[in-house]
Amino acid sequence: MTFDDFKRGTRRAILVFDPILTVTLILILILSVMTVYSAGVNFPGRFEAHLRNILVAALVCWAAANLPPNWMRGTAVPLYVLGIILLIGVALFGDVSKGARRWLNFGFTRIQPSELLKIATPLMLAWWFHRREGALRAIDFLVSAALLLLPTLLIARQPDLGTAVLVFAAGAYVIFFAGFPWKLLIALGVGITAATPLLWMAMHDYQRQRVLTLIDPSSDPLGKGFHIIQSTIAVGSGGLWGKGWLQGTQAHLEFIPESTTDFVFAVFAEEFGLVGNLILLVLYLALMLRGLMIAASGATMFMRLLAGSITMIFFTYAFVNMGMVSGILPVVGVPLPWMSYGGTAMVTLGLGAGLLMSIHRHRKLVQT
Repeated sequence: MTFDDFKRGTRRAILVFDPILTVTLILILILSVMTVYSAGVNFPGRFEAHLRNILVAALVCWAAANLPPNWMRGTAVPLYVLGIILLIGVALFGDVSKGARRWLNFGFTRIQPSELLKIATPLMLAWWFHRREGALRAIDFLVSAALLLLPTLLIARQPDLGTAVLVFAAGAYVIFFAGFPWKLLIALGVGITAATPLLWMAMHDYQRQRVLTLIDPSSDPLGKGFHIIQSTIAVGSGGLWGKGWLQGTQAHLEFIPESTTDFVFAVFAEEFGLVGNLILLVLYLALMLRGLMIAASGATMFMRLLAGSITMIFFTYAFVNMGMVSGILPVVGVPLPWMSYGGTAMVTLGLGAGLLMSIHRHRKLVQT
């Protein structure tokens, strides 16, 4: 291999990364590394593990960015079927931890199949609507609803409400972008509102308690309301400029539970204040806008639907987590994208970003 061949190969490998997406993600990850380092002072090894997770996610992102779109479409059905089989396996043989059955133990490792469905579900639905393009009927939307509800209900049964919400949202975005009629959407909203008492009865006790705690955290300040009270104190105490990096008291005195994972935004808000929060929101906004631009330029319906869904699921992650930490949404265990510590979530997000880059890279190369 000559030097010119090596240079061309290196150039092709680097050019798979979309510049705008890449720069935006790097800036978010810089803030993430700083925040997890601060929040993880009381958790030895957590920071080093976070760096490893970021590296693995970057490799997954690079690999996904190199995938041809036709290959993505070809894996949609087997990946979805595999995910459903694994979810059934969890229901039958899964490990129970903290009252929930979410993991499959293979001896040498444990996996959480519900994470796979965050990508497999929108892939499957995008494949379905791509096949029905130009001939969509009401029955096609009913089939898509069944394909969406199956993994959602299996995950909610574990119970894992946070992941179930994300999987449902990922699939619902595909259905909406495929042209779901507004009239039916309004009717569905009215129906869900009317069914609220039934949904309340179907919820687990701890899920109902989370809703009640959201309404009045002070009703159990040392128990169920502790998370919300302490996180809102941290967010508010940051003020305009924040207390400074490594100077947050709520996290370092261990008042914030899960400070490196679900509540990492509380640590960030306390140390970097309102200005830091606005910078982070601008970065997320840039990420969403770029993702929607990629979706709009997709070469096929499959690519457009998949890119739109991935972009909006990033939004859902951020909106739910920030709303949860700020006390306007129930605590459902959703990480802040690319900010929270967590290997599985980081890899899933890296995969999603890589798929977006592949869709942009092949926007003029896909055979329709």
